[in-house]
Amino acid sequence: MKRNVSLEEISDGRLYGIHDMVKADCHGCEGCFACCTGMGNSVILDPYDVYRLQKGLKKEFSVLLEEGKVELHVVDGVILPNLKMEGEEERCVFLDGQGRCGIHESRPGICRLFPLGRYYEKGDFKYFLQVGECKEVNRSKVKVEKWIDTPQQRQNHDFICEWHELLKQIEEAANQEGEEMNLDVGKQLNMLLLKLFYLMPYALEEDFYGQFEMRVTSYRKSFLCHRAE
Repeated sequence: MKRNVSLEEISDGRLYGIHDMVKADCHGCEGCFACCTGMGNSVILDPYDVYRLQKGLKKEFSVLLEEGKVELHVVDGVILPNLKMEGEEERCVFLDGQGRCGIHESRPGICRLFPLGRYYEKGDFKYFLQVGECKEVNRSKVKVEKWIDTPQQRQNHDFICEWHELLKQIEEAANQEGEEMNLDVGKQLNMLLLKLFYLMPYALEEDFYGQFEMRVTSYRKSFLCHRAE
């Protein structure tokens, strides 16, 4: 999800690589779950998040939709899923009674990042520290790689870049100046995106990234066919 603010407004002014040290360690949060409430539809799920949830919960994405654990919203012109917030506090549906994460091992990438964010530029990205977002004031320094706690970092980095560029292309196609995309075509592309990357179950015994590349290839072929019509 894009934020229409300058980096200077929301960060400490630095960009971090995966091996850099950043003041993000919240010491296990010590019972605080402020960042798990009132998030609206901002905890957007990418395909790898769905793969992790499917693996950790032993539930397919369609089941999570039916159970009301995730919901769909339009994000920058693309229909994408997000974790659902509920109740007066707008708590994440996966918080337990003590305010602890019930899916910590399978938590989405946005949750793993916090209080970091990603700054995209020229087909790549760096991390930045969001100031004022986390209520913990005595955070310690930790290596970005350790904080994110995601295996196969190189492959994961490449996946995030490719997914970002794919969504960007879809958004640009839908909003291209001087050309109005047929609404039916736009709907078809969105539904195909949901089907290929979310609704179609992942083979959990197989590597995620290989499955993702196959689906990207399939989607790009369909995307080009629709654009040519």
